Amino acid sequence: MQASWGSSFKGTGTIRNATIPACVLRDPGNSELSDLVSCDLVFRNGTLVQVAPAASLPEASGGLDLDNGLVLPALVDLHTHLDKGHIWPRASNPDGSFTGAMQAVDRDRSKNWSAEDVRVRMEFGLRCAYTHGTAVIRTHLDSSPLQDEITWPLFCEIRTEWAGRVELQGVCLFGIHRLAADDQYLGRIASRVQAAGGILGAATYMVPDLDRYLEAMFRAAMEHALDLDFHVDETLDPSGMTLRHIAETALRLGFQGKIVCGHCCTLSVQPDDEVDRTLDLVAKAGIAVVTLPVSNLYLQDRVMGRTPRRRGVTLLHEMRSRGIDVVVASDNTRDPFCAYGDLDLIEVYAQATRTLHLDHPVGDWVRSITTTPADIMGVSAGWIGAGESADLLLFRARNWNELLSRPNGPRHVLRAGYSIDKDLPDFRELDHHMHMGAQRP
Repeated sequence: MQASWGSSFKGTGTIRNATIPACVLRDPGNSELSDLVSCDLVFRNGTLVQVAPAASLPEASGGLDLDNGLVLPALVDLHTHLDKGHIWPRASNPDGSFTGAMQAVDRDRSKNWSAEDVRVRMEFGLRCAYTHGTAVIRTHLDSSPLQDEITWPLFCEIRTEWAGRVELQGVCLFGIHRLAADDQYLGRIASRVQAAGGILGAATYMVPDLDRYLEAMFRAAMEHALDLDFHVDETLDPSGMTLRHIAETALRLGFQGKIVCGHCCTLSVQPDDEVDRTLDLVAKAGIAVVTLPVSNLYLQDRVMGRTPRRRGVTLLHEMRSRGIDVVVASDNTRDPFCAYGDLDLIEVYAQATRTLHLDHPVGDWVRSITTTPADIMGVSAGWIGAGESADLLLFRARNWNELLSRPNGPRHVLRAGYSIDKDLPDFRELDHHMHMGAQRP
């Protein structure tokens, strides 16, 4: 019997006449990676057992006829801030600037970020991401002294509780200038991150002794067998060159782990010869780059009473032409660094497509929210193929134009072949928590 669009799946089923990007198929056959391919899907006990050409299954097989609707694998969000999320009602950004964001978060953290407070907001964000169809999230965690003692144990608890729904990775976050004030801090936080199975990270700026601090970060990562994930050059000051310094340090030390650099906004305002020099080093060092279009459009080139001229996103096309892995991710949601967002990677991808011109052709750019971040994170996600978990997003949209024109349109999310609860959490759930605060001990 043929199922209707709203039908629920319970681990086993058939999806007919699906349109799938060849670039996310484990076996695309003879298709070009930029193609959209018509397929039938069969899954049993939560696992895909067959991905066949459309109309190749017998009519009697029933299932859902998707009528050429798009199917994507569950999504992978490489750069988020779950611990900051949803503080906007009590800690808005006074002027929309980066400095305003830093100061607002610092005040709110010192006053409110108890384990209870961070848990409520992290879980709200995770429920949003899960409902939208994200299966894997890497979150940066503010790790200043005292806060790290609260947030990291809580993160480990939540990661265990959410296993099977959203796989979590944690990255420590602190301003790299902190290493000047406390020569014991780096060893302590690296050990904490290692014990939690996380990633070592920091926000980098053009500060005195930058190279010395970077070398210390790389050596700590090597000593503790950790990968690295940096916030880099999140400014439109063309003198920002920390991405180049990171690449040079990685090459000089022969670092073998994975390196991710987020933001890299200054590349968009630097001369072409400087850009070429930096990106050649980034490619040689094997660094992956993630752009955060929603937050960067919100913060960058903001001057009161003046229309912004510059977009603040980084140079994905030039990076891809050099073989650099590039990723699109959510970043901040409803906090002073970005007043908006819902951890919906389809919405973020649509924003990225429009802002960075990831079209004409759309090609295989959807890898930036599926297979590429999954490979960087070393997780089994982001692909569609026999033997993969039936973690799927089903859309009424039939092609890229329809999806990117209506990214918030109908979608049906399957995890291990089961339909999930389609209701997003109501922002009202946070009202009492925001109003009463959650004073830290």
